[in-house]
Amino acid sequence: RENSIHVCNPHLEKMKEDILYHFALGTGTHDFPALFGDVKFVCVGGSPSRMKAFTAYIAEELGLGSPSGDFPNICAGTDRYAMYKVGPVLSVSHGMGIPSISIMLHELIKLLYHAKCSNITIIRIGTSGGIGLEPGSVVVTRQSVDATFKPQFEQVVLGKTIIRSTNLDEELAQELIQCSKEINQFNTVIGNTMCTLDFYEGQGRLDGAICLYNEEEKLQYLKEAYDSGVRNIEMESSVFAAMCNLSGVRAAVVCVTLLNRLEGDQISSSHDTLVEYQQRPQKLVGYFIKKSLGKV
Repeated sequence: RENSIHVCNPHLEKMKEDILYHFALGTGTHDFPALFGDVKFVCVGGSPSRMKAFTAYIAEELGLGSPSGDFPNICAGTDRYAMYKVGPVLSVSHGMGIPSISIMLHELIKLLYHAKCSNITIIRIGTSGGIGLEPGSVVVTRQSVDATFKPQFEQVVLGKTIIRSTNLDEELAQELIQCSKEINQFNTVIGNTMCTLDFYEGQGRLDGAICLYNEEEKLQYLKEAYDSGVRNIEMESSVFAAMCNLSGVRAAVVCVTLLNRLEGDQISSSHDTLVEYQQRPQKLVGYFIKKSLGKV
C-alpha cells in the first residue's frame, strides 16, 4: 500500500513557490520529484561529517559507490545543514537540540511531500548518554520521554501549550532489534529515551558551569529514570517522534551510548574507541536498509 507523506498545513497549497530556506532549495528552482522522488530511506544525525561518512558507508554496502567517492552536499548553498544522497537513501544533518532538528524536519517533510515520495522510513542515528548500560551499547527507542519521564512533547503554538505524542513505530523497532541479532556485533536493547532541553543541568550533570544540586540528588534522579524504563538520554528524539507521527512517517531512533551516566558525567573513552562506537548505529541501520532492499 502506498503510504504518502502527510503535511498538516493547508496553506502550502496556496503558495506559488515553497522556499526551503535552510536547505537552500525551492520548488521554483529545483525539480523535487526528479531529485528526490526515488528516496525510500532518510537517515538523520547531528554532525554533517558523520552523515557524509554514513553516505559513503551505505554507498559501498549497496554497491552504489566507493567510500572514497565524491558525494556532493546538496545543501552547499547554506551552512545550516548538510544533505547527501546515494540511490534511495537520503542522509541529512540536523545539528544539536530540539530547535535545530525541528527546523530541519519541517523542511525535510515538505521536501519529501513535494517530491511525491511514498513509503518512507526515517531513522535518527546518533550518540547518547546511557543509563545502566555498558558504553558502546546501542539503544533502539521505544518511546521518547521528557525530563519528567512522560511520553510527550510540549510545543507552544500561538501562546498555547500543545501536547503531542512521542511514540515511535513499534514494528520498525522490532525489525531493528532483529537486525542487530543477525549482525551479532554489539549489545543492542530497546528502551525509552529521555529527551532534554540541555546537555548539562537538564541531564543532571555535575560538571557544567552551573550546578545547584549534589551527587546524591543526581544519582537518585537517574535511578528514577532507569526505573521508569529510560535507557539513554539525548536532545532530539521527542520532536522527531512527534513530527514523524503527525506526518504519517515510519520512524525510529537508534543511538549508541558513549558512557554510563550512573558512573560519571564526562566521556573518557579514547578517540578511536568513540569513532568505533559511533559507527555502530550506522552498521545497524545500514544492515536494515540492505535487508529491506533484499541485498542481504
